Amino acid sequence: MDQHESPSFFIQGPSPFSRLVLFAALSISLMATDSRLHYLNEIRQGFIVLLHPFQLIANIPSNAFRSASEYFISQKTLRNENSFLKEQALYQNSELQKLGALKEENDNLRKLLGTAKSSSQPVKLAEIMYMGRDPFTHRIIINLGSRDGVEAGQAVIDSMGVIGQITRTYPFSSEVTLLTDKDLAIPIQIERNSLRAIAFGHGRDNTIDLPYLPGNVDIRKGDKLVTSGIDGIYPTGLAVAEVVDIQSNPNSPFAHIVCNPIAGIENHRQVLVIGFDKRNVDLENNIESNLKAESTPLKSNSKRNSPPKSHATH
Repeated sequence: MDQHESPSFFIQGPSPFSRLVLFAALSISLMATDSRLHYLNEIRQGFIVLLHPFQLIANIPSNAFRSASEYFISQKTLRNENSFLKEQALYQNSELQKLGALKEENDNLRKLLGTAKSSSQPVKLAEIMYMGRDPFTHRIIINLGSRDGVEAGQAVIDSMGVIGQITRTYPFSSEVTLLTDKDLAIPIQIERNSLRAIAFGHGRDNTIDLPYLPGNVDIRKGDKLVTSGIDGIYPTGLAVAEVVDIQSNPNSPFAHIVCNPIAGIENHRQVLVIGFDKRNVDLENNIESNLKAESTPLKSNSKRNSPPKSHATH
């Protein structure tokens, strides 16, 4: 060995290619043996158990990032779902309210249909458009007018009783004066004893008065007022009001009787317009035609029996 030559730091062994071939052959033989005999399963599971803590530690950053992402995504999703569910709840509540209103309207229409079938006079279904604009009068506007055959004077009722009377007609709408208006009067009778009277609207509130009745009149609280039918406008027996208060004043010969209307115009939108009784109309027409027929010959006879006119001579 030359004194000037430096010694080698690493001891030289087999070449890298030889090592590769050796370890490749060893690996293939171990894999083939393990696939046949399965002797490395316990060793492999032991290594997996030993390496599991290190695997968990290595996965901590990725798991933390994934959890944070899921948290923020879940919060956003929950807020969106919450907003959507609130909108759905509001929509369903509004639809439920509409369903309740439609059910009530359907029940009212069924009652009106029953009332229309029981009436001998022609009826027409109308809908309340709005209340009158004058705060000192009790009037409503319905959607039937003169083009629909509605005339002033016709009675208006609902499924519970009389509402009022048509006082003015327009081509496409009509004005109905309510029973509580001070300008409307309706002939009634007490259902209990058939006592007849005239009911007037109070005007200042939703009540009806029975004026000009003596203090000892046979009327009690709870008595029901119905139409008498003597005016030819309202059919007989329609509910009008109920007596709620009776007051007697020693200084007045008349009793002060207050009644509440039975019909509820604030509760429903559909009403019935009752036409005039055809029998009454035909009777009036016959009376008018008979009067005209009787008056015509009288006029002709008076002309025939009148003395001739004198002519002045010049």
